[in-house]
Amino acid sequence: MKIKANNANSPIWKEVYSHSKLPQQLEPLYEMATNLWWVWNHEGAKLFRKLDEKLWQTTEGNPVLLLQKLPYKRIEEILADKAIIAEMEKVYADFKAYVNVKPDTTKPSVAYFSMEYGLTNVLKIYSGGLGVLAGDYLKEASDCNIDLCAVGFLYRYGYFTQSLSMDGQQIANYEAQNFNTLPLTQVMQSNGEPMLLEVPYPGRTVYAHIWKVSVGRIPLYLMDTDIPQNSEWDRSITHQLYGGDWENRMKQEYLLGIGGIMMLNKLGIKKQIYHCNEGHAALINAQRLVDYIQKDGLTFNQALEVVRASALYTVHTPVPAGHDYFDEGLFGRYMGEFPGKLGISWQEFIDMGRENPGSNEKFSMSVFALNTCQEANGVSWLHGKVSQKMFAPVWKGYFPDELHVGYVTNGVHMPTWAATEMKKFYAEKFDKKFFSDQSNKKYWEAIQNVPDEEIWEIRKTLKNKLIDYIKEQYKGNWLKNQGDPSKVMSILEKINPNALMIGFGRRFATYKRAHLLFTDLDRLAKIVNNEQYPIQFVFTGKAHPADGGGQGLIKHIVEISRRPEFLGKIIFLENYDMRLARRLISGVDVWLNTPTRPLEASGTSGEKAEMNGVLNFSVLDGWWYEGYREGAGWALTDKRTYENQQYQDQLDAATIYHILETEIIPTYYAKNSKGYSPDWIQYIKNSISKIAPDYTMKRMLDDYENRFYSKLATRSAHLQENNYAMAKEIAAWKEEVAEHWDSFQVESFTCDQDLLLNGPVIGQNYTFNLVIDRHELRGMLGVDMVITKEDPEKHTLELVSVESFKLMKEEGSKLFFSLTSTPTEAGNLNLGFRVYPVNKELPHRQDFAYVRWLQQ
Repeated sequence: MKIKANNANSPIWKEVYSHSKLPQQLEPLYEMATNLWWVWNHEGAKLFRKLDEKLWQTTEGNPVLLLQKLPYKRIEEILADKAIIAEMEKVYADFKAYVNVKPDTTKPSVAYFSMEYGLTNVLKIYSGGLGVLAGDYLKEASDCNIDLCAVGFLYRYGYFTQSLSMDGQQIANYEAQNFNTLPLTQVMQSNGEPMLLEVPYPGRTVYAHIWKVSVGRIPLYLMDTDIPQNSEWDRSITHQLYGGDWENRMKQEYLLGIGGIMMLNKLGIKKQIYHCNEGHAALINAQRLVDYIQKDGLTFNQALEVVRASALYTVHTPVPAGHDYFDEGLFGRYMGEFPGKLGISWQEFIDMGRENPGSNEKFSMSVFALNTCQEANGVSWLHGKVSQKMFAPVWKGYFPDELHVGYVTNGVHMPTWAATEMKKFYAEKFDKKFFSDQSNKKYWEAIQNVPDEEIWEIRKTLKNKLIDYIKEQYKGNWLKNQGDPSKVMSILEKINPNALMIGFGRRFATYKRAHLLFTDLDRLAKIVNNEQYPIQFVFTGKAHPADGGGQGLIKHIVEISRRPEFLGKIIFLENYDMRLARRLISGVDVWLNTPTRPLEASGTSGEKAEMNGVLNFSVLDGWWYEGYREGAGWALTDKRTYENQQYQDQLDAATIYHILETEIIPTYYAKNSKGYSPDWIQYIKNSISKIAPDYTMKRMLDDYENRFYSKLATRSAHLQENNYAMAKEIAAWKEEVAEHWDSFQVESFTCDQDLLLNGPVIGQNYTFNLVIDRHELRGMLGVDMVITKEDPEKHTLELVSVESFKLMKEEGSKLFFSLTSTPTEAGNLNLGFRVYPVNKELPHRQDFAYVRWLQQ
């Protein structure tokens, strides 16, 4: 036989992860690395940086990966370095003193559900403002010692990393996260095996591993379906944030809601309040209903009372198109078994997600959330008003201004977003209690007594840190992607620390109007090329991979930035993440924001800038509508001149140029002999003292507790007392009213005749008398007189006033009402009368929105 020259099968590899093992003396480092306390406590980050400065940079500030990659020789050096060991012991003592504090039991406990959390650039489970807001919320809950746990997903690929092609086109790169190198721990069973969550999907079970991220004192539990027990079809559920088609979105929201509650049940966690951060989490209430019915023996209506009384829905979206709607067929494929578990029909169930029950509308997660949560809120005062109008069709008997939909204006976690230099500055200049009582405006007022030179010096320091960061982080990429090395070096050389620097960092959705500054390029060129008053603009942001318009905007800005007259004067920084954001919002002089009003629900990037003495120049929308103070920033008017958006954009652009030319640039360059503008410093002082304290996450969390959590916890406990006695009583009352609602009749309705014949006279009293016979209806009724007028521009009815009738007496089934009213408004008015059910145990009218308008 002929002997073969070679004989080898294909290599067989087993993937293993090689890493350093820390000696026992250094184990506190790993304990601290796997708790995100170090993200907002600079002593922790500073300690990790000291272990290996270069490795800290190459791991992008990931302490877990840094410890795993520490060379053995460096570990020996650390052990021999008494100064580092002493520093580690001090930081560890501070860390343990912080995390070992028990939760404050005087405040309601909360389970918080969100699709994304922006906690650190190291953990890619966020895309933008919604996630960063959720991450800040957990950090502040930790600082305030709230008994809170959070639920979300551990995405294998997270959100994309952005790079730019030679021609400025956005390239989305999805990079897999190695969970073993991240600051989190896997939840294990008592036998040492990974805990496995089993979630029943239609026709199959989807399995998920559970991971825990420790955010100071707060546990964040993340589900991960990318495991061998699942099919490829289901492993991808937690691959990408907001990725895939509508079916994948349905699978994700099913897992977040149904799976999230099942996970808490498996972990033995029960809270007083269940908070949906956006409609993505609305299905938590479907599973909670099932649990109360199957485990506590409640009927559907009784369970709904209990679930509603402990649930809050926060909406971040100002337009209906931004909410999730699912076709009945797709929704039924996943939720078809739930009506049977709930003891209701499919029609009744799907109608809980429709503005118009009985129609063929798609199922709205937001409407379902509104129907299963007692409370709902927008994320700024203006957004609260916008949300009332947006959700008004859900409660047709009431006008937007009457709705229970409230608001809590978003804030930011100051210890995360204030630069280290600013935090040291505040610690030195402000009261010792400042960091534990950031909502106290008196502490912030101390900025007015700080010498101007000190404020100017810290602002210069932060600007130079930004410039150094740009040069270090972007030089290599620019040389690789922008073609002409001489142009790249020219950009870097032209970054001027003495120039007025204006920043713009947003998600590149078209309504954010990133293009506004580039409406008149000739005028813009004159502004940026004035050698006497140099000015530079720094842009950054990502567009959703499916948003062609947003990607086109990025390409347009990049193309303009490469033109000779704008080279080095307009700079686009790719891959906007939390690291870049922290540098940018602290390093620029002015933060620019130009959304189409009122499409900015809140917007928190400007609030982060506030914490660093950066001045805002923004449209009066979102938080800035409340925050703007004259002499502490600049604003574009909230008034709309043109219905045509193109004309409005042109006007707003002209206003931006005008304010830059006549106010911002002259104020910045009104410099004295010491090299700074006293007027500019006064703007900074006003901004910090008059605006910043109202936009901390501490204030926001206080608002949630005072406006919603305490109210919900109190009522929820009341409904659950004595084996849910009050919940059962309210459900029985609602059932009785619903059954006999059509039975009551108006026996008589009288008023002063000249009112109906000649119209009301201002200042004259009018009396209305009404008798209602309830017949079979046993519940109490109330009556309103509602006055409206037509808005000639919007062609809508606007509410003028609501006056309630007084119940004079009750005789058998008859109710006698009376109202004396004095008109105060002239013009064409509409007069209406409505009857509604009354029960003092209801939290608000929309809890049981039965209304009958009466014939007059």
